[in-house]
Amino acid sequence: QLQLVESGGGLVQPGGSMRLSCAASGFSLKYYTIGWFRQAPGKEREGVSCLSSHDGSTFNAESVEGRFTISRDNAKNTVYLQMNSLEPEDTAVYYCAAVQLLVIRHCVSLVSAEYDHWGQGTQVTVSS
Repeated sequence: QLQLVESGGGLVQPGGSMRLSCAASGFSLKYYTIGWFRQAPGKEREGVSCLSSHDGSTFNAESVEGRFTISRDNAKNTVYLQMNSLEPEDTAVYYCAAVQLLVIRHCVSLVSAEYDHWGQGTQVTVSS
């Protein structure tokens, strides 16, 4: 059974850092493109960052460029999202998602409808 489990969320002060993890089971992330998405209350889900296992290409939303970094540990079959300089506007439920490289080989955009495996989400709250 393919499963993605996010962890690492919580409460952080503005300007702080947090690292989210997305652990995969039942399949190898080496053959997938992984994306991070988020959804704030009353807002639509938006793409944050993605990483292709084909060529290592990454793509970040403009709102997080220079602050968030996506990375992968093949040995642990886990993808990370390092978030720095967090702002209250980053408060949301964060989801990781996966799609086969056959569908998305290079990360050039973030379209949630293209991803077919999703985790349950982890809450990130940025507040003083």
